[in-house]
Amino acid sequence: MVAKTRLIDILDKFKDMTIAVIGDMMLDDYIIGEVTRISPEAPVPVVNVKEERFVLGGGANVLNNLSALSCKCHSFGVIGDDGNGNRLLNELKKEKIDTVGVVIAEDRPTIVKRRIIAQHQQLLRLDWEDKKDITPYHEELIIKNLKSHLDKLDAIILSDYDKGVLTPTLAKKVIEIARENNIIVTVDPKPSNALNYMGATSMTPNRKEAMECMGLSVIEDTEKLGLELKAKLNLDNLLLTRSEEGMSIFLEDEIINIPTFAKEVYDVTGAGDTVISVFTLAAAAGASWHEAAKIANVAAGVVVGRMGTSTVTKEEIIEFYDKIYHEWK
Repeated sequence: MVAKTRLIDILDKFKDMTIAVIGDMMLDDYIIGEVTRISPEAPVPVVNVKEERFVLGGGANVLNNLSALSCKCHSFGVIGDDGNGNRLLNELKKEKIDTVGVVIAEDRPTIVKRRIIAQHQQLLRLDWEDKKDITPYHEELIIKNLKSHLDKLDAIILSDYDKGVLTPTLAKKVIEIARENNIIVTVDPKPSNALNYMGATSMTPNRKEAMECMGLSVIEDTEKLGLELKAKLNLDNLLLTRSEEGMSIFLEDEIINIPTFAKEVYDVTGAGDTVISVFTLAAAAGASWHEAAKIANVAAGVVVGRMGTSTVTKEEIIEFYDKIYHEWK
């Protein structure tokens, strides 16, 4: 049995952990208003804007989740030499996230995803991005910056949104470095890049992503899917998220299914970022991978009950845990 005191002990160690996030950093821009009429110019709603806010997105949202849990964070990625890049850096610094590893490139814009929302519904999304691979020069800068931080790191998270930062060369080099230095390295993958992550410690795909990683359009056996993906990529373990069915953790010689406990699902935006953040951080803090998956499951249950990209605190994890568990088995 694992009691609530065990959860609190793990969460208390979060503040002593240091984690690097390498990947596609972006800003999520929310324009929020209300619709009361249709435009006379075209058959589209007119949004009367009430609020605009920027939040950290993509790999930057992973960092934001870690920071909200009192973890020390180091960011490694590429942004544009533009106003949005400055805004992103300022948002990271505001959350006390180290930005020394962020490279500024003149040949690409900072990634921005602008969502227009009214009556709690997303009406439109506008994206600014350039998905081409970063240059070998920028790859080398990221590796150099990462090596200068290795002695501080407890784990590395690779956050792949397929926007060109985690090139095959960079991904494979990071995993090689992590293995050589006995550092946990976890991956939130894009299926088209799955083979870049062979030898990582763990991966956190959803079921659809796992199917795409294996080149499948239909599956009958989720457990077989997870086992085959884990073996194909030579992972120590695999955390497969299954939407309303919960999660499955594939360990060395065991598969454990964890049911979901979300009361209401308003928005799954950024939920994957929360899962890999909490999963990795808990494991780095001494939790077993099974325990780490359970804590990540609780954290995901909190954030999907909110609109938009969100984070979770230790206090919220404990509060939600109290509602769904009396003890772990």
